[in-house]
Amino acid sequence: MKPALLLIDIQNDYFPGGSMEVEGSTEASMRATELLAVFRKKNLPVIHVQHVSIRPGATFFLPGTRGIEIHENALPAEGETVIQKNYPNTFRNTPLLEHLRIKNIRHLVIIGMMTHMCVDATTRAAFDYGLQCTVVYDACATRALSFGDKLVSADQVHAAFLAALNGIYANVVSTQALMSSFV
Repeated sequence: MKPALLLIDIQNDYFPGGSMEVEGSTEASMRATELLAVFRKKNLPVIHVQHVSIRPGATFFLPGTRGIEIHENALPAEGETVIQKNYPNTFRNTPLLEHLRIKNIRHLVIIGMMTHMCVDATTRAAFDYGLQCTVVYDACATRALSFGDKLVSADQVHAAFLAALNGIYANVVSTQALMSSFV
C-alpha cells in the first residue's frame, strides 16, 4: 500500500515571530524537509494542507497575511496537491477524502502542526474513514496549554496526544524509523 505524505499547517504563523508560535516548529519543519525529499525521490504522493481562518475574532492564519503562507521548509513543489481548510479536521468541508479515493490512497503519513489540534483531529477522522495512519512524532509540534490553574508544557501535551493516537488510530514513529522503512 503506497503511502501519501500529509503535511498539516506548516505555516509561518506557527514559527518564531508568527502570531501563534508553537514550540519545536523549526525542528519539526526540518524533519518535514527530510520526509519531503524521500517522498519526492520515491515519487510518492504529497499533500499540503493550509489553514485559512474564517472564525470571527481569529488572530492567526488570516487571509492576506504572511502568516498564512506555507513555511519555506515545506513549500509545495509543482504538481503537489494543496488543500485549504477552515477547521482542525482536514477532512471537514474539503476535497481531501475524494482526492484520496480518486488516487486510491489508503495510507497517510501525517506530520505538521499542532499535534493536539489539527494533527489529532485529522488522524482520528482518517482512521474513521478506514485509512491506515502513521504519525511522525518528531515532524509535529505543539504548544503549552492550560487547564484550570495548571499549565501543561508543550512536551507533555505532545506526548499525551501522541500516546492517545498510538496503537489504535495510528502507528506513531520517528522520522528516522519511517525513513529506514523506505530503504
